[in-house]
Amino acid sequence: MSTEGRNPKTTYIDRLDTAGILGLINDEDATVAGAVRKELPTIARVVDVIVAALQNGGRLIYTGAGTSGRMAVIDAAECYPTFGIPDGMVQAVMAGGEKAFVRAIEGAEDDEQAGKADIGKLKVTDRDVVCGISASGNAPYVVGTLKAAKLIGTTTVSVVNNINTKMEAVSDINVFLDTGEEVIKGSTRMKAGSSQKICLNMISTACMIELGRVYENLMVDMRATNNKLVKRAVSMVREVCGCNPVEAEKTLELADWSVKTAIVMLSLGITKSEAEALIKEKNFLYNILQ
Repeated sequence: MSTEGRNPKTTYIDRLDTAGILGLINDEDATVAGAVRKELPTIARVVDVIVAALQNGGRLIYTGAGTSGRMAVIDAAECYPTFGIPDGMVQAVMAGGEKAFVRAIEGAEDDEQAGKADIGKLKVTDRDVVCGISASGNAPYVVGTLKAAKLIGTTTVSVVNNINTKMEAVSDINVFLDTGEEVIKGSTRMKAGSSQKICLNMISTACMIELGRVYENLMVDMRATNNKLVKRAVSMVREVCGCNPVEAEKTLELADWSVKTAIVMLSLGITKSEAEALIKEKNFLYNILQ
């Protein structure tokens, strides 16, 4: 596996000063975006499959182990506040459960049966998409989740950093992020983990854009759950509608702090219920405001 290989560019890293160490790491990190770019056509296929599933009432379920599992959990957790999605639309499970997110649980990723069991607990159906993430591409827990999903008829996706993996063998679509040897041999929390974070960000963000949860480049379905997000909500309404802060905040209060609803109310001079009906009918804000 290339991720377990020894990087000839960094064999002298232990003899460098601090600036030299950081420079070498940064040089290697600079190659990650290129590895992701090579897979854009495949990532686009993944997005299209997930969008179709979500439109049909299905879910996106990430599975992973170790660093890859943490990348999965982070992406799933951030979809709810960022895009205002319904609970459960995007989920993540990782080997070892929630405790493994903050502390490594030895041997958890080697349990294929646990992966299969977790798919059962989630009551996965053929309307869902199960996306497994693993740098090696062979983590038994993740392989187990994909095998179990495959038996149900669920669309399966793998995001890996090696070729000819066990995950690829049980996936309908395989994303191969060729990040090569790590700065420190086998430390896949580095380039491999970074590439996975970029890839998952792309997948979830593109899906939400295509589902109408973004207007221009604004997160208009965001949930204003703290002071920072309240200010962001007011700012977005002002940017789109050209109103003053007082009018923006007053309309947001009437709209139960739905940015999208407030924008439609102000733009068209209609009530909250009328705006909500239009949003339900047309979904995409640009179709309503044009």
